Amino acid sequence: MNPAQSYLRTRVLTATPEQLQMMLFDGALRFAEQGRIALLAKNWEQSYNNISRCQKIITEMISSLRHEVSPELCAKLAGLYNFAYRKLVEANIDHRVEDLDEAVSVLKYQRETWSMLLQQLGKDKAAKAAQGINMPAPDDRMEQSIRMSA
Repeated sequence: MNPAQSYLRTRVLTATPEQLQMMLFDGALRFAEQGRIALLAKNWEQSYNNISRCQKIITEMISSLRHEVSPELCAKLAGLYNFAYRKLVEANIDHRVEDLDEAVSVLKYQRETWSMLLQQLGKDKAAKAAQGINMPAPDDRMEQSIRMSA
């Protein structure tokens, strides 16, 4: 295994579920962009391979939705992912960059939403951790030592 593969393997195995989802978005967008470049170059084989890889990632995202946790949200996400998947299929069949761009637009929007969610989760976790720190309340000796050193 080369160093890049080893690094990626370690990154995947140590990632949180939230980070894995972000990695899926990043991978899908990377393959879609490579597919776009190949479509514009009229390299049909390369565009097919990259767009297909993007489709596989979207399939994984659809299959990992947990409908039992939030049926309404999962139904909406499945609809978005299915739309993007169909647009990728159309881009592959018709060699239309516009179809690919529509799928990418959905994926970018979802990635940005996910990024904002992760930032908020990070803030919430930090606030919760700060509340859990057992800091002693200031007492007279502490106040005096602060005054003397100032």
